[in-house]
Amino acid sequence: MPGLIIDTHTHVISTDRVRYPTAPLGGKQSDWSAERPVEVGGLLAAMEAAGVAKAVVVQASTAYGHDNSCVADSIAPHRDRLVGVFSVDILAADAVERIHHWHGLGFAGLRLFTTGTTMPGQAGWIDDPRGHAGWAAAEALGLPIAMQMTAKGIPALRAMMDRFPGVTVLLDHLARPELADGPPYARASALFDLASYPQVVLKLTTRALDLAREGASTPAALMAELLARFGAGRIMWGSNFPAHAGGLPHLLERSLAALESLSAADRDMILGGTAQRVYPALKGA
Repeated sequence: MPGLIIDTHTHVISTDRVRYPTAPLGGKQSDWSAERPVEVGGLLAAMEAAGVAKAVVVQASTAYGHDNSCVADSIAPHRDRLVGVFSVDILAADAVERIHHWHGLGFAGLRLFTTGTTMPGQAGWIDDPRGHAGWAAAEALGLPIAMQMTAKGIPALRAMMDRFPGVTVLLDHLARPELADGPPYARASALFDLASYPQVVLKLTTRALDLAREGASTPAALMAELLARFGAGRIMWGSNFPAHAGGLPHLLERSLAALESLSAADRDMILGGTAQRVYPALKGA
């Protein structure tokens, strides 16, 4: 069994619609958040069952939009095991104020939601100048920015990283690349070319591993390419629980199977070490 396991991509959904009303981005709530909500107690129980020591709770934008109150209240009593990632409207006039507000409540990262199951396609505002002040604020605060995006947004993301080289950028689900052609993954060249940006960290989620099973691709082949270009120190695992159906123990088991060909050192880095570097609050026993 690997050492310390940290899940870098989980969500919490409250059943209390009065205290935490839904306000999904795009106006439509995601099916998973409506059908299988998991509150923080359920998340902690799932972590215990799976052997996951710590977790990152990511704002569920398709349920709560930019109101991060549910995550804030969920992580507050469990700072020894949980850290949170909030979301804001980066183009809004008060974006910097909102970033400082949520950071002040103990959040450890910022998420920008530019695509998703209820908002298909790729939004065109990633490199909008109105977002520069928010990126600058994140850079000054040392907040990593998680990008929920597709590979079509990579050119705009490169422009932002050129402007803000001090921001650690996390690619949720590997930016949903097209992998079915298999190695050397020519159709995903835009993703692999990001290896030249040392600030980029890849989030290897269950969704990404599912993409790696399509067509001529296999998880083992994908891992070989990712490790060769980025190294284990720039890759971290996330289950996508409960958005991905199946239960956390099962999702971890599937991920461990995909990583079985790796060295113990690389596997431990992906399953915990990289997360501790990106989110220092996760360090310690």
